[in-house]
Amino acid sequence: MNNELFDRANERYRLRDFRGALLTFTECLQDAQSPLAPGEMGLLYHQIGNCLVKLKNPREAIQAYSQATADPAYGALGTVECNLGMAYASLRDYDNAIRYFEQSVGDETNPTPYKSYMGMGNALMKLGKSAEAGVAFREAALDEANPDPTKALLNLGVCFMALNRPADAVASYESAMQFDMLSSTRNKLQASLGQAYVACGQMEKAVHAFEEAIADKTYFLSDSASVDYQRAVGAVAQGSSEQNQATQVLQLADMSGLDVAADGTSVYDMEVYDEQPVDPFYYDEPYEADPQSFPGYVGAYENVDNDRFFTATDAELEQWSRGLAKQDRKRRNVGLKILLFFVVVIVLAAAAGVLAYTQGFGYPTQETVTKELFADPSAATATVFSSDLDEAKVTAMLDPVIVDPNVTVDGMNRSMADSTVYATAATENGGTVTYKISMVRDGIGWKIANIELYFPSQA
Repeated sequence: MNNELFDRANERYRLRDFRGALLTFTECLQDAQSPLAPGEMGLLYHQIGNCLVKLKNPREAIQAYSQATADPAYGALGTVECNLGMAYASLRDYDNAIRYFEQSVGDETNPTPYKSYMGMGNALMKLGKSAEAGVAFREAALDEANPDPTKALLNLGVCFMALNRPADAVASYESAMQFDMLSSTRNKLQASLGQAYVACGQMEKAVHAFEEAIADKTYFLSDSASVDYQRAVGAVAQGSSEQNQATQVLQLADMSGLDVAADGTSVYDMEVYDEQPVDPFYYDEPYEADPQSFPGYVGAYENVDNDRFFTATDAELEQWSRGLAKQDRKRRNVGLKILLFFVVVIVLAAAAGVLAYTQGFGYPTQETVTKELFADPSAATATVFSSDLDEAKVTAMLDPVIVDPNVTVDGMNRSMADSTVYATAATENGGTVTYKISMVRDGIGWKIANIELYFPSQA
């Protein structure tokens, strides 16, 4: 790679000359005089994708990031997949966004999986899947690489509110209060906490939270938060700080404010708590490359300060929270609340199974069913085909199927109810035959609904 061109492109990017950086990165990619070492193509396409994002062109950024993922030697594929998820989310293609976020968190080389979990949670909230989003936000909060779990805890509270579980939202918001944050974020958090208190009927606490939110006169309550504030003030003035159950149900019905719309759907975006609202999604720069893998490579970000990482274990967090309660919050047993919070959110782990189901996972898997079919087609008829198929149709579908215990699964498109598998089997004379296999959900597993020959030119 032409390191001079690469460094010039990075400098232009640093100076926010994104169009100039894009042209220079592209020139570096196309420089025939300086062949690319393994992994450098992925690096360049990654940077090109970042430039396109900054130029507000997510569709072309997706093409560039996809080219980066095609370079198996590139060491930041998990980060690129996260960026792909962000780009798809910016286009409101949340299904594809979630697919790439899942691939990103599954990549062991991903240095910041919490960013992928945050993006996944926001996309799931956009689809109205509050429970699954809560699982993602919980993972982001517990990720030891996360330097600021506050946003994840805030979002977890949003999920609890959307699920009509305000008591759990209170625990989440109170836990988030223990971390450092911008005053603007703390004000929004206090307002959200106030609404959660109102939904729980804890009116005195609600009044205190709302007044903390507006104390510095820089934050203004939303319409619904203002209504809840007036309710809480009225209840306290009448000497009734606890509302009866009927009133609580009424309050839950229009709890819109920052977190949850009146119909219960999410209106929360990642940029709500973003320090740079002009960029709705965060895009990583490629991390520093290993000099041994790229001889002569000089990184453009060597002087960037390292982030402060959140490395405390659950036990350490609980102990730290107890100490903080003694020093700053004597009126509250924060340590106990933190412990209670983590006990409560563990329940969300059960929703992980639901998330996996909706994303097309199951057992037996699509790959298992495919391999069973080709290992012995005649014997597999009773186990791998959908019960809705009659014997004549199964027989007709099996005609072109050849026996190959080592069949190769080339690709797969998954959804909750159906999947498509592309597989290639080897013939006895050394040739190959490619099949398109359609599957339908059968309980938690999969069954074959159709088999047809497939030719790449069809794509």
